[in-house]
Amino acid sequence: MIVMKFGGTSVGSPQQIQKVSKIVASQLDQNPLIVVSALSGVTNLLVELSHAKEKAPILKNLLERHETVLAELNLDKNLLHTEFEELQSLMSGVELLQECTQRTQDRILSFGEHCSSKILAAFLNQTLDKPVKAICSYELGLRTDSRFGKATPLDESKENILYNVKNHAQEIIVTTGFIAKDLQDNLTTLGRGGSDFSAAYIGAAIGATEIQIWTDVSGIMTADPKIVENVKHVGSLSFEEASELAYYGAKVLHPSTMIPAIEKNIPVRILNTNFPDHPGTFIYKDTQKSKSVVKAIAHRDGLTVINITTPRMLNQHGFLAKIFDVFRDHKVSVDMVSTSEISVSLTISDHDPIAAIVQDLHAFSKVTVEKGLSVVSVVGEGVREDQNIPARVFTVLQKENIPVRMISLGASKINLSFLVDSEFVKKSVKGLHQAFFV
Repeated sequence: MIVMKFGGTSVGSPQQIQKVSKIVASQLDQNPLIVVSALSGVTNLLVELSHAKEKAPILKNLLERHETVLAELNLDKNLLHTEFEELQSLMSGVELLQECTQRTQDRILSFGEHCSSKILAAFLNQTLDKPVKAICSYELGLRTDSRFGKATPLDESKENILYNVKNHAQEIIVTTGFIAKDLQDNLTTLGRGGSDFSAAYIGAAIGATEIQIWTDVSGIMTADPKIVENVKHVGSLSFEEASELAYYGAKVLHPSTMIPAIEKNIPVRILNTNFPDHPGTFIYKDTQKSKSVVKAIAHRDGLTVINITTPRMLNQHGFLAKIFDVFRDHKVSVDMVSTSEISVSLTISDHDPIAAIVQDLHAFSKVTVEKGLSVVSVVGEGVREDQNIPARVFTVLQKENIPVRMISLGASKINLSFLVDSEFVKKSVKGLHQAFFV
C-alpha cells in the first residue's frame, strides 16, 4: 500500500484533477490511499474570509470556484451543498459575535479539504474500475491535541487509523490533509503545509511502502529557482538531508514530513503532477555522497534575533535552562543559538509571540531584539567532515562583502548555517550556488 498526497496546485482545476485521475489509475496495483489539499488558493481565501468585514463577496467567490469545477467535471452540482450551507451558517455566527477565535478559524479552514476530497473522490468513482470513498482524516482516526492552528497528533491515532483503513480495504480512500479533530470533537488544523505531514503520519500508521508527495515541481532543486536561474535537480536525498532542507526553507516539503517516515523507514518521493514520468526526488534512509558533498542551498526568511545579556550568567548553573524555560512556556521553537560568558543570542520566527517572550526575559536580564534576518544553509552528508566546505562558503561571503551575524556548524553533521540581514539572502544563495554547482 502506498500513500499519494496531492497538493493544491495538483487539484487546482478540472484539468489538474483529470491528470490526478490518470496518475492514480497508473498505480492502482499498489493500492493507493490518497490525501488531498484544498484547491489552490482556497485556504488563503478562507483565511481572508475569517477576518473580512465584507464576507459575502468572498463566499460567492468560493462557491463559484467550486461550482465551476463540478460543472466542468460533470459532477453533481449539489455535491457540496451541505458544506457551503454549513460555512454560510458559521460565517453568520462570526458576524453576529464580531470575533473569530483560532478554534473557529480552524473550522472555517477545514472546508477547503472537505470540498476537494469530495470532488476528487466523486471524479475518481467515474473514471476508475475500483470504488472510491471520501473519508475525513478524523473519521479515519486522526486525533490531535487542542492547540488550534498548529495541532499535534495523539499517539493513539496510529492504531485507530490502521484499524479503520483495514475496514475499507475494498475501496480507495480519499482523505483530507491538514485537518483533524481533538478529543472533544473540535476541528483542528496541523498548520499551513500540514497536509504533507498528515500524509506521512497516515503512511507510518498503515505501514505504507512509499509516501508520494505530488506537487507542481519535479522534486527538490539545488536552490530556490526564484533566486537562481540555473538550478539543478536533486535525484536523491537522505532523510536527514531532506529534513534539514525542509526546516531551513525548501518549500517543497513541510518540515515535519520526515518525522513519521524516519520512524518507520518509509521512503518518500517528491513528484510532479504535470510531468508524472519525471523521477522526481527519492528520499530514503541512506544515499551515496555526491562528489561535491553539498546537495543543496536552502534559506528561510522572517527571523528575529533575541539578545539576552546579564552578568548573572557568569559561572551560574542552570541559567540557560531558565532562559529556555521561557520559550518552552510560550511553545516557541528556537532555531540558532550563540553563547558567551554573559550573553545568549538566539533566533525565532517573526510570527512567534516576541513581545510576551521579551517581557518574561526582562525579569532577569537585559534584552534587545533585531528583525529582518534570514538563515542560509549549505546542506549535504559530510559537510562537517569536509574541511574545505567552510573555507569555500566564507570565501564566497567575503568576496560578496556579506556580513555574517551568526554561524552554526557542528550541531549537525550535514549542514553549515549562517545568519544574515535579509537584504543579503539573494546574493548569498547565488554566490554559493555558483561556487558549489556551476
